[in-house]
This record gives sequence, C-alpha cells and structure tokens, in this order.
Amino acid sequence: MKQAVIDLGTNTFHLMIVEQHAHQPWTVLFRESRPAKIGKGGINRNQITPEAIDRALVVLTYFRSVLDQFGIDPADVRAFGTSAIRVAENQTEFLDRVREATGIQIQVISGDQEAAYIYAGVRASGAMNLSPVNQLEPNRPTAPVSLIMDIGGGSVEFVLGTPERIFWKQSFEIGGQRLIERFMPNTENEISLAAVERLNDFFREQLLPLTNAIHQYAPTTGRTMQLVGSSGTFDTLIDMQFMHEKGHLPDPEQASFLLPIEEFYRSYDLLLTRNHDERMQLPGMIELRVDMIVVAVCLIDYVLSTFGINTITVSTYALKEGALAVNNEH
Repeated sequence: MKQAVIDLGTNTFHLMIVEQHAHQPWTVLFRESRPAKIGKGGINRNQITPEAIDRALVVLTYFRSVLDQFGIDPADVRAFGTSAIRVAENQTEFLDRVREATGIQIQVISGDQEAAYIYAGVRASGAMNLSPVNQLEPNRPTAPVSLIMDIGGGSVEFVLGTPERIFWKQSFEIGGQRLIERFMPNTENEISLAAVERLNDFFREQLLPLTNAIHQYAPTTGRTMQLVGSSGTFDTLIDMQFMHEKGHLPDPEQASFLLPIEEFYRSYDLLLTRNHDERMQLPGMIELRVDMIVVAVCLIDYVLSTFGINTITVSTYALKEGALAVNNEH
C-alpha cells in the first residue's frame, strides 16, 4: 500500500511517498524537500504574506504532479501544517487556496502533536539507542534519558524521554526564521558577539519550562543525558562532519548518527565566524540552511552548555516518519 506524507514546515515543505506491506518496514519510493519560506516576512506578525502563499502553491502544485505520477489521490495524503500555519491569522485563506489549487487538505497540528510525532520518528530511527552512555555505564538498569530537539523555522520542539516513554514534551515558538528576523536581520554578514549574547538571554528566558523539566526528569545531567537532534540543522551538521572527515556525504539510507561534541564545536566556530558567502563555501552546506543554521547552532550550544550535555546523536527521521510510525501502530 502506498502512503504519502507532506510536512509543511515554516521554511521547507517535505514530501515522502512510501510503500508498505503488512508488518513490513516501509520502502521509500520518493522523497524531496523544497523551500517555500512561508514564514519569511510575516512570521513574527502571525501572517503568511501573499508572496509566501504564492511560493507555497508553486511547491505544492509540483508535489501534486508527483502524487499523480504515483497514482495517489490528494485526498488520501496526510499533510501537516506546523508553526507558521498554526499561528497565522490568515490560516483559513491559506488552507482554502491550497485545497482549491491542489486538492491537498492540510491538517493543522498543535505544537504538542508535532512534538509527539517527532518523538515517534526519532524512536523509529534508532538514534536514542546510539548513546555511548550505554558503553560507559553498562550496568545501568534503564536507557539514558534523551533530550530530543527539532529546530524548525517557526518552532522548536523538545521532548524528554527514553525509547519506552515520553516524560515531558513542549513546542516553543522560537524557530530559526523567527530568530533570524529578530536577532540577525542582515544574514549577509557574520553574526555579532552581541547578537549571540542577546540570543542566549532570550533562550534563558523562553526555555525556563525546559530547565524545570530537566531538573525534574533528568536531575543528573552530563553523560547520563544525551541530546538527540532531529533532522534539519542536525542533518547539515552531519553532512559537514562527513565532508570534513571522509570527503563524501553520508549514506542517505542511514537514519541515525553519532555527532562527536568536538565536531559540533568545529562547525559552530566555522559558522559563527563567516558571512553568508563564506558559509556557503563550507563543504556539506546547502543553500536552504546557510543562514538559519547560524542561530540554530547558537541554540544547540546554549542547550549543551546549560545542561552539561556532552553526547549528541542525530536522527534523520522527524515528523513525516513519526506520522507513518504512529499510523502503522494502529
């Protein structure tokens, strides 16, 4: 049976088509991500601008042509609207325009639902089981607590849990596009140290619920808790690592990776000391992430340093794969 999932992110729209037979792993038939940038220029005003709607329709019209090629009825597609659509005052107009133009019906999900799907995707990738914590402490009775983090253009989702259960989850409307427009309006230049300091102050204020949750559910931090990064920025950090160490990109079928903390900070230093054009020259960089990755690695650094975390694993699976995994459990 063929299934199609569309994740309508604030910056990027993702289409994945899989085929699955009963009790078998799915086979990916098609996967593509295209920039739509529906948050650009309006996200901090809770608007999807007319230009952004036009960009969205171009991408979704293309996705509709792909669905037709695979013989999938657009009415059967699971299309998820996230942060930029969730908060848009002109949400109804946007949903109507998309449905009229493409036949695709978007389901707008809450931040809580988004976090739950991301958790399911990360769990399916195996990234929560990669931790060297298990080797360092082989007699641990339970898996280490993972802090899952998904940095989108509009929102950032955090989940505390193990492969068996979620302890806590929350979505914060502090995604990359919002941060760029607020703290790094001129993306052509390198970010200033003053802007990084303002970002850290902002994170400290906004992420107080995360701080409280970690104190409650993972009071002993450091090597007993790992950061599990979900797709997006983390994918690019893995690409940069592979290009640096091996001279080639990773196998696109591999779903989970270990990202050494030293390698994260190598990329962090490169990204914070270069302008747009220089970042674009970094091996492994893509146009889609060249600006947003700067504020994203500032957020990752804040989380690592604040909570004493020294292990990072990465899941290439996120919302789309999570939605499929949840669907297949029922």
